[in-house]
Amino acid sequence: MFNFLDLLEKAIEQRSSDVIIKAGAPAAVRVDNRIVPVFPDRLQPEDCQTLVLGIIDSASRDYLLQHRPLTPDADDLPEALQPERIIERLQNGEELDLSFTVPNLVRVRANLFMQRSSPGAVLRIIPLRPWTLEQLRLPPVLRDLALSPHGLVLVTGPTGSGKSTTIAAMVEHINVSRQANVITIEDPIEYLFEDKRAYISQRQVGTDTQSWGSAVRSVLRQSPDVIMIGEMRDLETVRAALQAAEVGHLVLSSLHTISAAATVDRVLNMFPTHERAQVQMQLATGLQGVISQRLVPLAQGPGRIVACEVMTASPTVRKQIEEGQTSDLYNSIREGHHFHMKTMNQQLELMYNNKLISYEIALAYAGNYTELKQTLRRN
Repeated sequence: MFNFLDLLEKAIEQRSSDVIIKAGAPAAVRVDNRIVPVFPDRLQPEDCQTLVLGIIDSASRDYLLQHRPLTPDADDLPEALQPERIIERLQNGEELDLSFTVPNLVRVRANLFMQRSSPGAVLRIIPLRPWTLEQLRLPPVLRDLALSPHGLVLVTGPTGSGKSTTIAAMVEHINVSRQANVITIEDPIEYLFEDKRAYISQRQVGTDTQSWGSAVRSVLRQSPDVIMIGEMRDLETVRAALQAAEVGHLVLSSLHTISAAATVDRVLNMFPTHERAQVQMQLATGLQGVISQRLVPLAQGPGRIVACEVMTASPTVRKQIEEGQTSDLYNSIREGHHFHMKTMNQQLELMYNNKLISYEIALAYAGNYTELKQTLRRN
């Protein structure tokens, strides 16, 4: 029987993004969005339990190594990381997130869950060091957005589209470019940063702070220049992020939306109707940019490339947000070349013309299928 470290090694060999563990099926990895079995034998419930216990032990050990002066032995683990407590919570139907580092190999974000009364897990593979914006081949405007002195920058896209990787690259760009106090609030911590020009404090919900709410409320008292919030999960977090951006901090965060215009609608719709006009003003004033991205398969060879729709805060965009005319944002993005804006269709068209992606893939990921099809036919 293999252990979960064997799985991680197989995943790294195959350039995988995820490892999938469930009873009744072989262990598998996700490679370029395809699920590929890595061992032939189907996992039994007891196999899954052994693998999940290994993951829990690694997360607990990782915490103890990081906090050894404060936690000399396993009895001092916080409740959220006590193995018996984690198993109990799983058996009670909770889903749990853990993160840990395998030294000299990889960092892992694990989600643990129960399925058909058996433990299962999905492991996200994270490099030990953040990628740079240049390595990810992201638009140059992201460097400017990362160095904005204040305001709100949102990175959006579906699950698995690389949002965390892009935000980490922006934080790393800040790290090497300016002297700043950067505070991240994450659940769990994914990429680990080493201080360069910036001071970076990383806080994990459940171990370093009690809750998202308490962390977001207190962050303004921690002298931040840059605040990175892992995800805009609820109204309280969004409200605090807008307030922080409004009073002079740069806030980076993510949302699960499929376009820049949909992102603005999503933020506005989180608030009660009677607050809408005030929030439109706040967002129009504070928003610096929205990057809506997808990971698109390359035309030749393995691998994927990031396709980005970029909306920046041009005077027209600010006015449309303030007046609630979000249906007009798409046209402003399409015509906003001067302000470094680009729709998803324009990005896919460029990638197709440069032979990076195929015709079929371009259409499959189109923001507006009919528009892109007509554009590619004309070309």
